[in-house]
Amino acid sequence: MSIPVVDMHCDTAVRLAWHSASAELRAALGRDYYYRWDAENPPAARDLAKNHCHVSLEKIGDVPWAQCFACFIPDELTPAQAVEFQEHVWGCFQNQLANNPQVTLAKSAEDARGTLDAGGVCAIRTIENARLFAEDLGLVEKLAAEGLQMASLSWNAGGPLASGHDTSEHMSATGAAALAELERCRVAIDVSHLNDECFADVSARATRPFCASHSNSRAVCGHPRNLTDDQFRAIMAAGGVTGLNYCGGFITDGAWGEKSKDVTFEQVVSHLEHWLDLGGEDAIALGGDLDGADVPVFLDGADHIPAFQERLVAHFGHDLAEKLCHKNALAFLERVQAA
Repeated sequence: MSIPVVDMHCDTAVRLAWHSASAELRAALGRDYYYRWDAENPPAARDLAKNHCHVSLEKIGDVPWAQCFACFIPDELTPAQAVEFQEHVWGCFQNQLANNPQVTLAKSAEDARGTLDAGGVCAIRTIENARLFAEDLGLVEKLAAEGLQMASLSWNAGGPLASGHDTSEHMSATGAAALAELERCRVAIDVSHLNDECFADVSARATRPFCASHSNSRAVCGHPRNLTDDQFRAIMAAGGVTGLNYCGGFITDGAWGEKSKDVTFEQVVSHLEHWLDLGGEDAIALGGDLDGADVPVFLDGADHIPAFQERLVAHFGHDLAEKLCHKNALAFLERVQAA
């Protein structure tokens, strides 16, 4: 049997729901489909069971799998529009779960562990760019009760809570309030996409472990979306984890678009090796960014992960591969949710 998987980030839920958003939302988003090739074959990006996306139940197969499905909220949406978009994406995903009862919704780390131990598949609900909380902070408690387990505070631009690497702004007072409420409700804080200033703000304020769900090492690839060594150490010291991002441009300089296909296994694991040199054996995980990025050929979908695991075992040994693939991420969520 393949090693179980806990993947900390994918955009599949948004990709499947995008085309059916209201006309007003799609106008604000700027396009009718998540990707151009979804517009060319709309039925192939509608069903979690079988699709042409990176993540489907068909591609997961019989691998025990806990997938963090992010509701990615684009920077173009106002906080009020973000509330509407989140409701649409989550409503669509609930329908997917109803149509595929073999997938359970894990409302806690305990739920996810039980599913993996039983050899099943579960969904973990997350938000990328939680600007909707600037419209209504009470949504944190509501969504946490519904199973939200992780949220990031920004995407790339300046936002009402915090800002991404396109800016140098600090966290807002609203963002600080949202962080405190997320921690009160035991929802993990995700620092992926934050600029360095907002990362420092989160690190100074956080009282629970926090994570970077899908970020790589800036020492290995200098893109500002990646983490500095000091940032990685801060996550590690807080009891958090960092999920390896499969995006080619965050693995090696210039590997964007078609060039991402040529990224090698050795280039991917160079990020893991660097973090291991920093003492990160218990602080690294998988955060593939599947359905949200151009990735190497050998990581081009959930069906490629068993072969990737075999290479990880050959390179690092079985025990470390298990920590990377599921144990560290699951233990992190348990720490966040502890009383």
